[in-house]
Amino acid sequence: MLILYNWLREFVEFDLAPRQLAERLTMIGLAVDAVHERDEDAILELDLTANRPDCLSHLGVAREVAAMVGATLKMPAVRIAALCGHIGELVSVEVEEPQLCPRYTARAVRNVRVGPSPKWLTERLQKLGQRPINNVTDVTNYVLHEQGQPLHAFDLDRLRGQRVVVRRARAGEKILTLDGIERELGAEMLVIADAERPVAVAGVMGGEETATHAETRNVLIESAYFDPLSVRKTSRALDLHTESSYRFERGADPEAALRAQERAVALICEIAGGEATEDAIDLYPQPIVRPLISLRPARVERLTGLQATVEQIVAILSALGFQERVVERERIEVVAPSWRVDVEREEDLVEEVARHLSYERIAEALPASSTVGEHLPGEERRRAARRTLATLGFDEAINFSFINEVYEQDFVPLPTLSEGNAQFVIVRNPIIEGATLMRASLIPGLLEAVRRNFNQGTRDVRLFELGHVFARASAPGARPCERESLALVATGAALEEGRAAATRQLDFYDVKGALEAVVDAMNAPPLEFKPAPVAHLREGQAAQILFGDETIGFIGRLAEKVATRFKFKPPVYVAELDFQRLLETPPRAVRYAPLPRYPAIVRDLSLIVERRVAWADVRQAIGELNLTPLRRIEFVDAYEGQSVPEGYRSLTLRLEYRADDRTLRDDEVDEMQERVLRGLHERFGARLRQ
Repeated sequence: MLILYNWLREFVEFDLAPRQLAERLTMIGLAVDAVHERDEDAILELDLTANRPDCLSHLGVAREVAAMVGATLKMPAVRIAALCGHIGELVSVEVEEPQLCPRYTARAVRNVRVGPSPKWLTERLQKLGQRPINNVTDVTNYVLHEQGQPLHAFDLDRLRGQRVVVRRARAGEKILTLDGIERELGAEMLVIADAERPVAVAGVMGGEETATHAETRNVLIESAYFDPLSVRKTSRALDLHTESSYRFERGADPEAALRAQERAVALICEIAGGEATEDAIDLYPQPIVRPLISLRPARVERLTGLQATVEQIVAILSALGFQERVVERERIEVVAPSWRVDVEREEDLVEEVARHLSYERIAEALPASSTVGEHLPGEERRRAARRTLATLGFDEAINFSFINEVYEQDFVPLPTLSEGNAQFVIVRNPIIEGATLMRASLIPGLLEAVRRNFNQGTRDVRLFELGHVFARASAPGARPCERESLALVATGAALEEGRAAATRQLDFYDVKGALEAVVDAMNAPPLEFKPAPVAHLREGQAAQILFGDETIGFIGRLAEKVATRFKFKPPVYVAELDFQRLLETPPRAVRYAPLPRYPAIVRDLSLIVERRVAWADVRQAIGELNLTPLRRIEFVDAYEGQSVPEGYRSLTLRLEYRADDRTLRDDEVDEMQERVLRGLHERFGARLRQ
C-alpha cells in the first residue's frame, strides 16, 4: 500500500518528517517498509495486515495519524455547483441479492466532457503506480486511493433499458471485462447487469461495453458495499485481482459508499464540467449495525502490563472513532466505527489502547500464576514422541493453523475428524492474505516447508509436526471439531551411521518405522497398516493406519498430481495420524523379566509366496501357531527377479527360539520350523525357496 506524504497532510496537520512519520506509524502497528523521496514529496510503502482494510487509503491512515499526534481530521470539501433533475428519471436500480450487496448507491452526472485529467491528478495517480485513463475514470481511482471506497463509472447511455440490476450471473453468461478478456461467469458470482446482460463483475471489474470513452456524455457513478466472501471467491475463480477486489474482499466501510460517491461526483463536475442529479439512489434496506463492545480498564494492564486511566482509554478510543455508550470506573462500553471491521471483542479494544500508549513501554515480564507448574495431560508422552523422531533424524516444523483455499480439495482429512466428513472452518478476517481456511491436515504446511528446503538446495529432508487440525461441526452453532495430529514427511537420501555417503533413498518403510517407534516410545498398543486408496497418495503405495479396529490416519507416497503442484521431482513420503487418539489410550503396563539364562537358536526362512501376500499377514499367521519358545519374528528381505516365478516373490524372515528352563535341541527347533512351514503353506501356499 502506497501513501503520499503531501496528500496525507491535507487531511491532518503534523510536524513529522517523512521518515519520522514512518517510524511512528510502524510503532502503532502500521508497518512502513520503505520511504521513497520523489518530486518534493515522499511515498510511504506500508505493509498492512489483512485485518486492517480501513488503512487502505489516505483517509484511513490519516485517522491513525490524527489519533497519534492529537490533531483533528479534516475532510475534503464537497461542493456540487450544477444540478439537473432527479436520478429516478434517468435510471432504475434493483438489488436481487441484498445478502451479497447490502448497500448500493448510484448518481448520474450529465453533459460531461471526457478527456485528459489535469496535471495534479495524473501526477498523484502515477506516483501511486496508477495509469491515467481519462478524467472520469481517473476521478474514481483517485477517490478509491483517497477514501478507500471503490467506485465505478458507467456510460449511462449504454445501459440497456436504463436499468441496473444487482443479481447472480446466469448459466452461460459471459462478459468482456475492462482488461479486454472475455470471461465466463459462474452461477455463484454477483454481477451488475442492465436489462439484458452483465455490465460489471460486482466488486472486481467493470465491463468494456459500458465503459466511459471519448464520446461519453452521461455517466452513472456506482458506489456500493459487497459481501467480502463473495468478492473473494469471484476474484479467485476468475483469477482477476484488482484494486477494488483487494479492498472489498477484506471488508469495506458500508457507511462510506454515499460519502465517496458525493466526493467523486463533485470532482467530475469540477474537472469534466458535468451537471449532477439533485439526488442519488441509495438502497440500504438493512443497515449494518456494529456491535457494542465492553472493556474492563483493568484488562489493559493485565494483558499488556501498561497502566492506563479510564480518561486515557476513552481519549484514545474516541480519537480512533469509537463512540462511547457507557463510561464507568469498572466498565467502558463503545460502538466500533463502521470502518473497523477487525474490532469485535474486548481484546481488540485492549490492542487499540496498547498501540497508542506505545508498544515500547511494555516491559519484559512473565504473567503472574496462581498454580504450581505442572505438565499438561499427556505431555510426557508428547515429549517421548518428539525425542524419538529427533533421534531418527526428523526435524520438528511449526506451521500456521491457516491454509490457502488452493489446498481445499487436495488432502484427505483424518477419519476421526468430524467422522471423516470434514468441512473446512472458514476464517472471516484472515491475518495472512489468502489463508482463509483453518487446516484440516498438517501435510500442506509440511510440504510447503519441503518446497522451501528444495529451493534453498537442501534435498534430504525429514520433518514432523505435532499440532491441531480443525473441521466445521455438523450441528449448526456448535463449536468446530478439533483434534491433535501428528504428521511426517520424508524425501531424499538416508545417511546411515558410520557411512561417508548415502547408500539408499528414503522410502515408505522409513516413515512407517518412525511411526512404529513413536508408538513404542509412548508405550501404546502397536499400529497396523492396511493397503487402501487415499486421494492425496499414490495408488498402490498408500495404506490406512489402524489402531485396534479404528482407522486413525494414512501413510504412503505423495500422489503425482499433488507432487506436480508443489513441483516435486523426487518421491516424497508422508504420513498423518490422530495423535490425540494415542494419548487417549492408557499406556501399557511395563512388565519386567529377568535376563535369559539360556542361549537362543536363530533360524532364517526364505519362502516363495504370492506377491499379494503381505508381511503383516505372514507374521500374524506364525503368531497364531502359539509356539511358546518362539520369541521373535523379524523381516529380513523381499526379492523379485531371476529364479522367482512371475507374480511371486521371495520373502526372508528370521525366527528366534528360546526356552526359559533349558537349552533347546536342534531337533526341537526343526520340528517347530516344520510346523511354521506347514502353517504358511496351508494359509498362503508358501514353499521353501530352493
